[in-house]
Amino acid sequence: MLPRRTAHAPRRRDVAGSDRGNRALGMRGLLRRVRNDVSMNHTTVVEFVLLGLAESRRWEITLFLFLGIAYLLILLGNISVISITLTNDFLQTPMYYFLRNFALLEITFTSTFLPSTLYSLLTERKTISLPGCFLQMLFFYCLGTCTLFYMAVMSLDRYVAICRPLHYPAIMNSRFCLQLLLGCWALSFLLMLPPTIMTVLLPFCGPNVMNHFYCDVSVLLQLSCTDTGFIEELMFIILIIILPGTLIVTAVSYGCIIITILHIPSSAGRRKAFSTCSAHLMVVMVFYSTCIYRYIRPTQRGGQDSDKILSLFFSVLTQTLNPYIYSLRNRQVKQALKERILKFSGSLRQM
Repeated sequence: MLPRRTAHAPRRRDVAGSDRGNRALGMRGLLRRVRNDVSMNHTTVVEFVLLGLAESRRWEITLFLFLGIAYLLILLGNISVISITLTNDFLQTPMYYFLRNFALLEITFTSTFLPSTLYSLLTERKTISLPGCFLQMLFFYCLGTCTLFYMAVMSLDRYVAICRPLHYPAIMNSRFCLQLLLGCWALSFLLMLPPTIMTVLLPFCGPNVMNHFYCDVSVLLQLSCTDTGFIEELMFIILIIILPGTLIVTAVSYGCIIITILHIPSSAGRRKAFSTCSAHLMVVMVFYSTCIYRYIRPTQRGGQDSDKILSLFFSVLTQTLNPYIYSLRNRQVKQALKERILKFSGSLRQM
């Protein structure tokens, strides 16, 4: 019996050792499987789902018509401004140079998201690819920031023209105007590229559903499976600099313009000048108030339905009004447009 016991003792140890080995292998296999699942989760999000502006089909059709008309007005108004200011010799002044470039910027800015939004409303296709989302976000924020700088530059141009008319040709020469516009573009991309690139490099593990109609950075950061606190703080600091900074330049410029207008002896001249300034200020107030409340309010994490309404105001409504308030209400532009229409109708009659 003793040899049998001594013979079985090592076998029990072997069995116990093999059980421990199997458990160790099982744990390694489990850890390897978890790592694989995590790495797969980091790459599973290949597209995002944009919930859009409405849930019911009736509202989607209504919004499609509304946004389609708005986009058509934006294109027609801004293309008219560009063509008229390019082809008329008496509109080759700094003011119209800025308005022409502003019109081009508005077409580019709205085209980053409105065509895809209209397509989504019409076809009910609500997905956007990962690269498409990142590109849309990059151009939306860079061009939107450029719009803020452009509005500040145009208000500064009007200040010099009205308050310093004798120095206007010397200050607003063609070289300085070009430098101002290039500075707007350069500053916009330099400020918005770092947080955008950092957002692009984040891992996204799911869910992939965004409660918005375009790729909004505050909503996108909530979908990342890593800490995004630094990017959120950086974005907040950049917006704190851009929004109040450009607003101060615009407000001070229009404040000085209003003071100068009050010294105009003619009541008709004062009324006309106030009419123009009040229309400009209305657009500026709507644009800045919605932007500031949307992006630099105390709780600025996105994804709420109210955020989409605010975004519609500053990205669609003001862009629709801008060409008609800034340019097409102008007496010289209206005269040039009237001559163009008469010339076109005359050529049609000859045909």
